Amino acid sequence: MAGTEDAVDDDALYVLTAVLLTPAQFPSVLGDDFSAACAALGLQPYPRGYGLVIGQDSAGARWTVVIDDVSLVAVAIATWDCGMEHDLSPSERTVVAALPGWPLAVAVAAPGLPAPHDPAPEEGEGPLLAPPDTDAWGPAQRRLGADEIALQWAEWREQIDDEESFATPDTPEDDRRELHEGVLRALKEAGDYLKSPPPLGRIRSSFAPGGARTLRVDGPGWSMVARTDDIAFVLLDEEPREVLPVGRADQLPQLLEGLDKIAVRPA
Repeated sequence: MAGTEDAVDDDALYVLTAVLLTPAQFPSVLGDDFSAACAALGLQPYPRGYGLVIGQDSAGARWTVVIDDVSLVAVAIATWDCGMEHDLSPSERTVVAALPGWPLAVAVAAPGLPAPHDPAPEEGEGPLLAPPDTDAWGPAQRRLGADEIALQWAEWREQIDDEESFATPDTPEDDRRELHEGVLRALKEAGDYLKSPPPLGRIRSSFAPGGARTLRVDGPGWSMVARTDDIAFVLLDEEPREVLPVGRADQLPQLLEGLDKIAVRPA
């Protein structure tokens, strides 16, 4: 593999970016949990996970190379996040698969190469990978929306008046006719995870300021983003592009605390 500054090598992959595919950190666009994300790429859910190296070949074609050296990719991502250069060059023995296409939208291209394009059908094994259509709405877009809220929590939180929050886990039955049934269903199913743990990766916990945690929770047809010390947001397949706030009440802290205890966390 090669960095973007190297001379063109007919056999090289010119690396543009990389992402982790582990139980605690995986591209949500691929599935609701770790096993589903692996299945979307035709991979076995290897517990240690994988690294996905995304780049172009010498002809400019898009490729995603799967490697089993997770630490190598994690170091590269951390270094790039700090604004420093890092040459990500996995050895051939770590390569698990070379998949045509990109599963994620990538806004950059390797200099000195033709514009990014799909490889010819005979060049790769398996289906061509492609990012989801942003003009449509479905599970992939719903999960991407939840990811965006998690990244931009402060901006979304500023828009919410606590007294106008949509629903709470302890909303009286008589009042539910005025609330959103999809939100209540998501909260109930999230609560059911405390009784019967879901597939690995359905609940993920990451750092948040002030000693809190950010939770990403997914289920059939819904996604939730929450801070353990604050409110939650729910997105639903049946509500295109709607972000539904869940007010913080007596039972929400207990629910979030319980979910955080069984969540997977980055190593």
